[in-house]
Amino acid sequence: MTEGKPIVLLALFALPLLLGNLFQQAYNIADTIIVGKLLGKDALAAVGATGSVSFLFFSVSNGIGSGGGIVTAQLFGAGRKDDVKRAIVNSAYIMFTAALIMGSIAFALVPTVLRFMGTPAEILPDSITYMRMTCASVPLVAVYNYAASMQRALGDSRTPLYFLIVASLLNVGMDLLFVGVFGLGVFGAALATMLSQLLAGLGSLLYAIRTNEYFRIDKEHMRFDPVISKRAVRLGIPLALQWSMIAISTTALQRVVNTFGTIAVAAYTATNRLEQLVQQPYGSMSMALSNYSGQNIGAKKPERIREGLRQSFAAVGAFSVLMFIVMQVFGNNLIGMFVSDKDVIAMGGRALRITSFFYLFLGLIYVTRGTLNGVGDAFFSFVNGIVEMFGRICLPFLLLGYTNIGVWAIWLTAGLTWMIAGISCVLRYRSWVVKKSGLKRGGADSNVEKPDKPIRVA
Repeated sequence: MTEGKPIVLLALFALPLLLGNLFQQAYNIADTIIVGKLLGKDALAAVGATGSVSFLFFSVSNGIGSGGGIVTAQLFGAGRKDDVKRAIVNSAYIMFTAALIMGSIAFALVPTVLRFMGTPAEILPDSITYMRMTCASVPLVAVYNYAASMQRALGDSRTPLYFLIVASLLNVGMDLLFVGVFGLGVFGAALATMLSQLLAGLGSLLYAIRTNEYFRIDKEHMRFDPVISKRAVRLGIPLALQWSMIAISTTALQRVVNTFGTIAVAAYTATNRLEQLVQQPYGSMSMALSNYSGQNIGAKKPERIREGLRQSFAAVGAFSVLMFIVMQVFGNNLIGMFVSDKDVIAMGGRALRITSFFYLFLGLIYVTRGTLNGVGDAFFSFVNGIVEMFGRICLPFLLLGYTNIGVWAIWLTAGLTWMIAGISCVLRYRSWVVKKSGLKRGGADSNVEKPDKPIRVA
């Protein structure tokens, strides 16, 4: 990525990532559409009311486990074959221990947490059922996350994508079978997701064992390695904390949503699913920019980082305008894909017209954060997570306490949080990258001419 037109390189790199992310979102979309259409708004609200809490427990276990993938990739790059195998084994110990602990805690706390969040009484039984199934699936989902993490660490990003595509198709088929044919309700939707993820994980893992020599483990590699494990946990905890803060803030916002009743919960669920799709191109570009800026800062070509970020801003801006038009014109139709209730469609459509005004700020968060990660300021992602957390927790109280906008405070909170976080990202880019990494015009040339001058990394 150090030669050629930046936007072309970034687009080619981001496209496979985008495809994988879209298929991953297909799990949630399939559940939401099938449950909403076949079971109605109460069932849709029951599924949606559990999303933010489930994300909290998944993010903690997956964040801790992600450290193992980083260690494995580092050892693989260093050519230490035996240590790679030890890292693969010890990563499994860490991932599944974390998943079992978090899944068990979550399963036990489900009724208490949902009542604390003010889940409407009419959807509470289904919410408990769906979330308990989700929590029970944490160790099963960990199988796929572990297999995918290890394969990517060894340079194979295609195999996890293939099995994820298969899992997405299986999930849709089993959703229709369990919910539509067998009449298992929200239990059937959760069971379909659980089984499809498990099959994807087992298939991906067995394929890796059969085709990749690093997964052919000898007895000597099976021992617990305290050095590798400590290193993996130390790298994984900050990732877990970052995602936990986002999960905590979305859980707090979900509690506010629940106070407005079933229609609001159903509308919020549908808008969330749609905006998760909108965010996928932003997220894929962020990952591409992280790799791109890292390579170019290492190659002492900081001027290419400026150019790549500028072109990415243009691409994100164009996409944001397109999505703004889509939501303004077709918002109600898009919500209608998930549910047939007219009140939910009306509320969800108007909500999309509110949040779409802020999509550009959402894009700014992703592209600037990706660039900052690439040049070594990864800690700012953690800081920016704190900004998002305070936005989602504090803004609802301010909007509901000092204005009369009522239920629309939910979606205005989301938009304003994106705006505050996006502006903070741009300010960080200007103040840190420009001053500390020589990305300012004139400063870049000085770094290129003096290769012995170190680039400070946070």
